[in-house]
Amino acid sequence: MRYLGVDLHTNSFTVCYLTGNRNRLRTYRLKDLLQFKRGLRESDILAVEATGNTRYFVESVLSSISGVSIVNPKQFSIIRKSVKKTDKNDAKSLAYFLSKDMLPEIRMKSKKQAQISSLVGTRDKLVKLRTSLFNKIHNIFNSYGINIKKESLSTRKGLDSVLGYCLDDTVELELSVITDQIRGLNEGIKKLDKEIEQQGKDNFKGHENLTSIKGIGDKAATILLSVIGDVNDFKTEHKLAAYFGIVPKVSQSNNHVHYGRITKWGSKIGRTTLVQCTLIAIRYSPYLRKFYDRIKSRKGSGKAIIATARKFLGIIYNTLKNNWIFEDFPNFVLAN
Repeated sequence: MRYLGVDLHTNSFTVCYLTGNRNRLRTYRLKDLLQFKRGLRESDILAVEATGNTRYFVESVLSSISGVSIVNPKQFSIIRKSVKKTDKNDAKSLAYFLSKDMLPEIRMKSKKQAQISSLVGTRDKLVKLRTSLFNKIHNIFNSYGINIKKESLSTRKGLDSVLGYCLDDTVELELSVITDQIRGLNEGIKKLDKEIEQQGKDNFKGHENLTSIKGIGDKAATILLSVIGDVNDFKTEHKLAAYFGIVPKVSQSNNHVHYGRITKWGSKIGRTTLVQCTLIAIRYSPYLRKFYDRIKSRKGSGKAIIATARKFLGIIYNTLKNNWIFEDFPNFVLAN
């Protein structure tokens, strides 16, 4: 059996062929992928880091080998923190740790999941850009001693009012350009929202289950499912929480165990969406409200909302795992 470590780049990739204690290195151009594929054996096992073109690479070679490990580059610190950071050393490390079954693997999403995740990522970037433009308008008016609420800029009326002030010509031109950009972003975000919601309804098993939970809407359900994928990939709700990065870091020395801040591994958009849904669910669910208030009284609101989000994720996990659909979520009444 050969273990193949692949250091993949945009236009090329370096491969380490490891057999027993011997290894051989070779670099290919990506356009020569067919040549690399011809040299593969059915018994080969391959490891490659998750990058932008990993899906294309894996789908091209998967039928010619025994298996593929998709490696999480953030967790595989042997490569990231390597003293000699070269393509050859990275490929060697991947092949070696693959042979020892010591690689931190991640799942490769289906093509449709990846497309929806891309939509969600694009929407997130547009929202952040819009927020930065809101801040720019706010700062401009502050420099004139005019206090406007940033929240008002999210409405058409509030945005129109920006151009109603008599300011310097140059500033008025700047504000005109910024408001035009915000209007364009609003339209783009609206289109993406509609598509994300529809794609979730059409393609994600479990969408109806999650939207039956008070606090999770169509868009939020799609985002959460694009992160979770197949819930059966997680043996316990704790493993799902770890995947979301919403469990504490643990350090142990001798008999002392210290729990720190949450790891924040995984999808930031998924964590943000989970917290937003939790804040809404607390208003409707006495069960979650009681839990939140109890933690808040001891540890403050920040830790309380994270702890409640962790508990809410457990409800999401069990809802998907058991195919529950709620008729009345606050009281956990299932639909017939």
